[in-house]
Amino acid sequence: SLIALDRDDSLLHAVIATLEPQHRKVCTPVLADIRDVDRLDDVFDHHRPQLVFHAAALKHVPALEGAPSEGWKTNVLGSANVVNVSERHGVERVVNISTDKAANPANVLGYTKRIAERLTAAAAARTGRKFVSVRFGNVIGSRGSALETFTQQIEQGGPVTVTHPDVTRYFMTIPEAAQLVIQAGAMSQGGDVFVLDMGEPVRILDLAYRLVR
Repeated sequence: SLIALDRDDSLLHAVIATLEPQHRKVCTPVLADIRDVDRLDDVFDHHRPQLVFHAAALKHVPALEGAPSEGWKTNVLGSANVVNVSERHGVERVVNISTDKAANPANVLGYTKRIAERLTAAAAARTGRKFVSVRFGNVIGSRGSALETFTQQIEQGGPVTVTHPDVTRYFMTIPEAAQLVIQAGAMSQGGDVFVLDMGEPVRILDLAYRLVR
């Protein structure tokens, strides 16, 4: 069975609707916020998950630079709740979805996600369980990706905004990201941070020009 947990009821409904009918039968949507530890405890107590994929995060760099306390509440305290509740309820594996911005962090997003990685590794050391983090870059087609932002700007007639002409990012598809996250969870011995081989970086400016053309 699959338990799909999110605080966004509309998104949760939309995700469940994309599943094939036979898969929908074994998927249970659960409305909850990882900031609410009591609610998480209730959910884990009821469903008893063996494996947790922790993907909940605030991830827009400018938004978090403007409201760092919100990043702290979700990315750090929320992650601590997920890890601690998983520990209390006997979860065998936790896969924390991180970001390449957690390497040598230079902004609020990077710092908060780095702390979440440390919390995950600390729980692995404390429990001996297979709690792991996976870092990757831009997932094409995911909410808030550069590609999605550029496409929207182009459809609206521009302008297309690029933070800096020399910025590069790694890109991967949603199926690749999902497969590699599952693979990392299976391979982990606990406390690891997996950094995925995402090929060659792409200059964001070149990507923007290509999309415009």
